[in-house]
Amino acid sequence: MAGCQNSNIQQKVRSEKIKERLNCIQFNLQHSRLATDNLLKIIEEDGTDILCIQEPYTIRNKIAGLPQTYKVFASGEGRKRAAIVVNNKKVGTLLINQLSDEEAVVLEIKVCNTRIIIANMYFDINRPVEFDMQKIDATLAHAPGVGVIIAMDSNSRSTSWHDVLTNRRGKILE
Repeated sequence: MAGCQNSNIQQKVRSEKIKERLNCIQFNLQHSRLATDNLLKIIEEDGTDILCIQEPYTIRNKIAGLPQTYKVFASGEGRKRAAIVVNNKKVGTLLINQLSDEEAVVLEIKVCNTRIIIANMYFDINRPVEFDMQKIDATLAHAPGVGVIIAMDSNSRSTSWHDVLTNRRGKILE
């Protein structure tokens, strides 16, 4: 009997560890309602916890098309080009306002006893990439010693991330 209890405890511990894993994805929705609908199907199928979205679907500068049960983080008054969506009630969240705007959302999450900074950014192709890289530097400086995940649409190309060529923007980001 004691052996059965131990195996049950081990099974419980294993299943709790699995639940501690976060499933994160990144998508550029190109402001499309249809792409948003397709993303919702993927979230349901994969059990996604955190989404980093570039160019989300918006109506009157507000992110639209997502269920109200999701926690949606975006910043600024203009048209949003970046958002972070959390679909897990066990994930504690805090928007870091001083680092966030329409094109960058920086969120501190806490799961169990682990803090992580998630930054989601959109780099406008018509703006020097060096300008946006300052946002990355500010994010990293904000959280020394804390894990940081950066998701972005950099509008750049590089063989470093398996593209067929490298452009000027990609070379700078490498």
